[in-house]
Amino acid sequence: MARRHNNNDLDEAPKVKVNRENFREALQIFEFIRPYKWSFIIGMFLLFLSSMVFMLFPYLIGLMVDTAQGKSEYDVSLKQIGFVLVGVLFAQGFVSYTRVILFANVSEKGIADIRSALYQKMISLPITFFEENKMGDLISRLTSDVEKLYSTFSITLAEFLRQIIILFVGILFLAITTPRLSLIMLLTVPVVMVCAIFFGRYIRKLSKQRQKQLAESNSILGESLQAIQVVKAFANEMFETKRYGKSIDSVVKIALKYARGRAAFSVFIVTILFGALFFIIFQGAMMVQNGTISAGKLVSFVTYTFIIGASIASLGNFYPEIIGAIGATERVREILHTEGEVDLVKKPHLNPMDVKGNISFEGVHFRYPTRQDLPVLKGIDLDIKAGQKVALVGPSGAGKSTIIQLLLQFYGIEKGTIKVDGKSIYDIDLRDLRNNMALVPQEVILFGGSIKENILYGKEDATDEEVITAAKQANCWEYIQNFPEGLDTLIGERGVKLSGGQRQRLAIARAILKNPAILLLDEATSSLDAESEKVVQDALNTLLEGRTSIIIAHRLATIREVDCIYVLDGGKIVEKGTHDELSLQDNGLYSSLAKLQFEMA
Repeated sequence: MARRHNNNDLDEAPKVKVNRENFREALQIFEFIRPYKWSFIIGMFLLFLSSMVFMLFPYLIGLMVDTAQGKSEYDVSLKQIGFVLVGVLFAQGFVSYTRVILFANVSEKGIADIRSALYQKMISLPITFFEENKMGDLISRLTSDVEKLYSTFSITLAEFLRQIIILFVGILFLAITTPRLSLIMLLTVPVVMVCAIFFGRYIRKLSKQRQKQLAESNSILGESLQAIQVVKAFANEMFETKRYGKSIDSVVKIALKYARGRAAFSVFIVTILFGALFFIIFQGAMMVQNGTISAGKLVSFVTYTFIIGASIASLGNFYPEIIGAIGATERVREILHTEGEVDLVKKPHLNPMDVKGNISFEGVHFRYPTRQDLPVLKGIDLDIKAGQKVALVGPSGAGKSTIIQLLLQFYGIEKGTIKVDGKSIYDIDLRDLRNNMALVPQEVILFGGSIKENILYGKEDATDEEVITAAKQANCWEYIQNFPEGLDTLIGERGVKLSGGQRQRLAIARAILKNPAILLLDEATSSLDAESEKVVQDALNTLLEGRTSIIIAHRLATIREVDCIYVLDGGKIVEKGTHDELSLQDNGLYSSLAKLQFEMA
């Protein structure tokens, strides 16, 4: 029996192998923080300063011990050291606070710029890009991947550099003050810490396997309970019980392996890691007993050793985060470097093209990029004069909607030419071309704002009077007035608070406000009931006046009055004429469709 798989892993950025080339390319993402470079530079300086100040604490603690024992090398009192410690604490606090604020300024604004650039690029990409990429993956790039970059800019990068500074400064300080103990430490602690890092990764891997298997079990549980009627109808309670039990057994098996790993890791920490530290402290205590070093220096040394060990461990933990960030930059840059169909940075033409509405298709051949083996249009010829109303009819899959999509330049053609006012559409600025067209689809797409905002989508700078006029012409002003908030009524996501007819009329109002030269109607009334269809059809008749119109319709009664009907079948135009002319043709495709529909009506 088929079952759903856990998709958590699919949302993660792909693991990349770090090399000089992709690391250098990943650094290109820092172009987005160039406008905030001084905040970044000052923040990095304060990072270095705060790290150096932090390294004074172990030294001052050791100095306090030696001073308390009367063995200090300097003529200072405990009170004076205490005042210095307080001063260092305040300085560290001020520097750290300022650094965090500066890095927050860089990361928040830089990431906001990345999000804006990524969205701007995405929205400008052609339809084919969205057909070839999963929507969830694209949203993941705009959210999860950018969030990884935010974490890198705001935390990971700063902490990574901080730990490197602490590591080198700590080792250098120990090498100068306690060279013999430093050598013992360098031969033990780093080796033990690296082993601990790899051991920890193995434990985390087992933990992920356990979570994945548990998710599989939960998937079986949810699936069987949701389909409980099917389970009962086929008397498969025992089958589902065995299936779930088998999955739980796998969870237990991995969980016990995970528990053994955690137990072994605990033993490693207690025996090896702490054993190494105790060995170093024992050697130091022997040196204190022999008078080689003071007790204060031993305290400072042990403190520095703990700090250095923690620094090594942190660097190991930062590695997967950096790899993830590089993978995220790769996915983000992939979109940013994709060529868009419109340049949103470039301003629109001051004198946009004045389209009259003459349209011609000459020998147009086309197949969808994702289905290259299946030709859709096979030499289409259309000639539509400005102001004419033409209809496209034919069986599903004949290529009717494709003609509209090609006119809107959603896709490029394989062969032939498409012209508007005698000029190839590929020689016309894309925004100019689309600004002179309006599409009213079968499935209306509205946005989750107010009625007014959705109508204004046709012309964002329209006045309230223009909006109301468009609403009246679209036969939707009456129902708008019945709402307490009127035009400010919120319609919910995708217009769910409106009926199908109300949504359709709102889309028509949007198109009327745009006042296009070319109107494209794709099955605009086919999903409505008879009463709603009549109201919407009246609104469409208002919209059709004085415009070049291409109408796709299955209900032939709605296109009786058009100037010309093109009948498509198998990607070709097989008939052409008015409703009366085509109805009289014996054995014609249109005549057959008309007889079938009108006899059933």
